[in-house]
Amino acid sequence: MTTYDRIYAVVRQIPRGKVATYGQVAELAGLVGKPRLVGYALYRVDMSIPDVPWQRVINARGEVSESPLRNGTDYIQRAMLEDEGVEFDHRGRVDLSLYKWRPPDTVIEQALAAFRERFDRERLDQ
Repeated sequence: MTTYDRIYAVVRQIPRGKVATYGQVAELAGLVGKPRLVGYALYRVDMSIPDVPWQRVINARGEVSESPLRNGTDYIQRAMLEDEGVEFDHRGRVDLSLYKWRPPDTVIEQALAAFRERFDRERLDQ
């Protein structure tokens, strides 16, 4: 399984009406400290295929990350989340205490196993 496949496998588990942060997805994919990698992976998702709900991943401040490189998908992302019932405050932030996804223990256990595997592989390569 590639790194991007692991990221997409985590994102596929985020339920409708919930969000996760880039850092949270990175940790659950066994990629601790690599939230930007999650952003790169999600940037490559074909939006016409609903298989990976990329819109459910936001930044740690509870905001949709805006960038001119996104060609307007930041506005689409917010609209998609609002359609799922996620509410934004007047600052454009989601209340993570209400909407942040709390994965089941099995997902956390899988993340720990993936992290251990990656850690062991990097240690052997040294």
